[in-house]
Amino acid sequence: MSRTDTGAPEQVAGNTPTDPDRHRRGLTERLLAVRELSLLIALGLLVLVTTVRNDRFLSGQSVKDLLLGCAILVILAVGQTLVIVTRNVDLSVGSILGLVAFATGSLFLSAPGTPWPVALVVGVALGALCGVVNGGLIAVARVPALVITLGTLYAFRGVDYYWASGRQINAADMPSSFLRLGNQTVLGVPVLFLVALVVVAAVGYYLRSYRSGRELYAIGSEPAAARLSGIAVGRRVFAVFVANGALAGLAGVLYAARFGTLDAAAGTGLELQVVAAAVVGGVAIFGGSGSAYGAALGAVLLTTIGSSLAVLRIDPFWQQAVVGALILAAIGLDRLLALRVAARLRGRSAHGA
Repeated sequence: MSRTDTGAPEQVAGNTPTDPDRHRRGLTERLLAVRELSLLIALGLLVLVTTVRNDRFLSGQSVKDLLLGCAILVILAVGQTLVIVTRNVDLSVGSILGLVAFATGSLFLSAPGTPWPVALVVGVALGALCGVVNGGLIAVARVPALVITLGTLYAFRGVDYYWASGRQINAADMPSSFLRLGNQTVLGVPVLFLVALVVVAAVGYYLRSYRSGRELYAIGSEPAAARLSGIAVGRRVFAVFVANGALAGLAGVLYAARFGTLDAAAGTGLELQVVAAAVVGGVAIFGGSGSAYGAALGAVLLTTIGSSLAVLRIDPFWQQAVVGALILAAIGLDRLLALRVAARLRGRSAHGA
């Protein structure tokens, strides 16, 4: 079977793909490759313009801060990609991050000798448990994920506030070895960003190389047809919510290591940035196309925009305006790409007739 980031698997339940199917996937794959290249070009131009105005923008410390700033968003955007390609969305990731971050600090506070790898495993497990709640409610209630995760956004945040009870956990309450994880570098590259790269590579490889990963695109393209072709749609959707929760849990632990000071408000509003990063990165909000690599580029681009505007001393209001414009442009481009592929397929069919 060939590998593709953008379409349904070539063989599902023993079906053999037709030539139009192959042609459609080829067209979509090329168009999305161009889109990811355009993101790289936009990112390069943004860095160039900012550097011309302030040459310290590419100093070692500035680059380190930029990579640290985008690492957590990259992890969350990649997890969100798994959900969005199945024609769903998870609005609770910011609350999951905040809950796991506070739980991590509380663990160190109550058991000071806890090794940080244990805290990492506990945080990922707690995030996965939140994903189980989301996936289970969606599977049982058969209610759109938007509604369910909007509810769990407030539910998880409420648990966090009840647990915190106004308390704040400080860096002094956590081991120095754990806090070093948040700022340590390897050959000048922050460890947090290296972790994010591993997540991007792993998820990207899974979506491209595994049949279950390619089936997610089939589900997002047409859930009813995917179910008829033998794909366990409910099980796959449940699994992606668990995986997304686990990645949000990982991000929560890294957030605790990065910032040190924790309270119940950690991660508030982050879910909108996560969805924006995925959409700007080429993940179609209507499901069925996109890649982990594009979502990661979207997260880096949004983080760079924020840093650039600060360096250029532009009103922060324009950051939100620019992000909004990028989202609208991304949705419009998704529609344009879909129409272009459909037109080429119609032309090919007419020529063949």
